[in-house]
Amino acid sequence: MPNKYICSVSIAPIRAENSHQSEMTSQLLYGESCEILEIDGSFSKIRIDFDGYEGWIDSKQIAKISEDDFADRKTETLKKNFETFELKEGKTLLSIGSEINAEIGTFENPNPGNIAETAKKFLNVPYLWSGRSFFGIDCSGFTQLVYKVHGKALPRDAYQQAELGQVLDFIEEAEPGDLAFFENQDGVISHVGIMLDDQKIIHAYGKVRIDSLDSAGIYNADLKKHTHKLRFLKRIF
Repeated sequence: MPNKYICSVSIAPIRAENSHQSEMTSQLLYGESCEILEIDGSFSKIRIDFDGYEGWIDSKQIAKISEDDFADRKTETLKKNFETFELKEGKTLLSIGSEINAEIGTFENPNPGNIAETAKKFLNVPYLWSGRSFFGIDCSGFTQLVYKVHGKALPRDAYQQAELGQVLDFIEEAEPGDLAFFENQDGVISHVGIMLDDQKIIHAYGKVRIDSLDSAGIYNADLKKHTHKLRFLKRIF
């Protein structure tokens, strides 16, 4: 088994290159595991176990874990929006989706309910390009994190998520928790959201918000226009 490392801070940025000035491409949450592919100075190129995503991380933000400890490790995904834990690293505020070691002790981690209800917990969380935490999130990070809370793994990016599941023929077939995908002017999948009741959709656009969906796409009542062109809807699981 490759050497395993665990994120030891609340949220660690994953970057395109080995520099703090490089574009952030994703995030690693506390307790999520990875393996190191390459080391360059103070940065490590990693592959995240959860979704296979690769990028560069500050090596000081991950901690090595032995093969035995990794094999015996028992974790639970945090299902509350955020909570402060007394960890070996000190008191730490963690986001929903973080992976908590069972040995921390019992903690309140309520049943998340259904996917649509979990998604609503994120209302008004600010949009953050490449974010995937309760403190800032992008469209595909939002869908990935909501599904993670329910024990279902999605790829990191919207175009990858669009390759999963079964296409729905009509909007009227959509059920809460289904995903809707949207294309840009070049026909590339560039946005994703989670369906709610009554042809409503919750998605990250400026902030996590609820809008209406019709055959043309997402209608934003605040802007009084369609903001995203619908490609298709899918039932993922």
